[in-house]
Amino acid sequence: MRTHRIRRLEAWPVKMVLTEPYEIAYETVESTTNVFLRIETDGELVGYGCAAPDVHVTGETAEDVLHSLNGTAELILKGSDALRPARSLEIMKSKFPNAGATRAAVDMALYDLMGKASNLPLWRILGGYRCSIKTSITIGILPVRESVDRAKEYVREGFRCLKIKGGKDLERDIERVLKIRDSVDRRVELRFDANQGYTVEEALQFVEGTRRARLELIEQPTPKGEPELLGRITKRVPVPIMADESLTSLRDAFKLAKHDLIDMVNIKLMKVGGIGEAIQINSVARAAGLETMVGCLDESALGIAAGLHFALSRPNVVYADLDGHFDLINDPSAGAVKIRNGSLYPNDKPGLGWDPERKFTGKPVSTRRLA
Repeated sequence: MRTHRIRRLEAWPVKMVLTEPYEIAYETVESTTNVFLRIETDGELVGYGCAAPDVHVTGETAEDVLHSLNGTAELILKGSDALRPARSLEIMKSKFPNAGATRAAVDMALYDLMGKASNLPLWRILGGYRCSIKTSITIGILPVRESVDRAKEYVREGFRCLKIKGGKDLERDIERVLKIRDSVDRRVELRFDANQGYTVEEALQFVEGTRRARLELIEQPTPKGEPELLGRITKRVPVPIMADESLTSLRDAFKLAKHDLIDMVNIKLMKVGGIGEAIQINSVARAAGLETMVGCLDESALGIAAGLHFALSRPNVVYADLDGHFDLINDPSAGAVKIRNGSLYPNDKPGLGWDPERKFTGKPVSTRRLA
């Protein structure tokens, strides 16, 4: 059987401005820099990956990622068999234990190579449980009237699930959620993300104050460094509680599940280090009876494609928050995924569906989004 030895790595940064800045509990974002990765083999195969570093989430900058990929990572991977990703990713994990975005870029490129070698889209290779998945679209921290207008706009565009950001002003958060609920069809699902902005007591007040809104879930209400606080909320409220920032590794998943601290987990490839690690974390979640959501940061369509292919492959990945590419200007990988009536679809090209040497017909979505 022919092997495909890795001959060369090339990484480069791409700065993408958002069509509209957004605000969450701890920052306002106007642009993002993704680092694209090209892995070339000694055959004709070329794989592509993408890192979306975020100091608050992954602890990395774009400069960190570039230095790692063009330095140590190339030394590790050069000459290795590109179609043995588990071995290469295990070595990467030992060298970069706290660099999820760096590892995610390599992981994506290696899985992309597997798909291209098989001439199949990756979601089919990974299991192919479903063909598409509904995604939420996010409403940032805005005044009440603007929040309502944004919710109506998204529903008109076909989105059936809205994710509302908060965590800075408890009373205003309650008002925004209730006003949005009153403004959209009851069949439109509402999720809330506090981005670590609440105390336990505030979270309990929020749940009580928004009871009639029938929220589908509440994401990371308390600080990530104190996961036991999530457990105190989970045990006292009827709304499912989801861990996001508190989950960055397989060990985190095990500890959260072992102590029954949450009802759901949000797996972001940039946090955990890519598809390979996400599969293992999801297995822990499934064994513990926890539902999974695949989320994202401010990521190009290539990064979103990787999350989507993983989400389509597993039965207990029942939620998606994959809107990180919607509002990015000049995304070089636009077209790697498709959206229709609020659901994401792969483009069914081999691997992750992107090759910059081929012209894609996809175009950036003209809706607003948040991480």
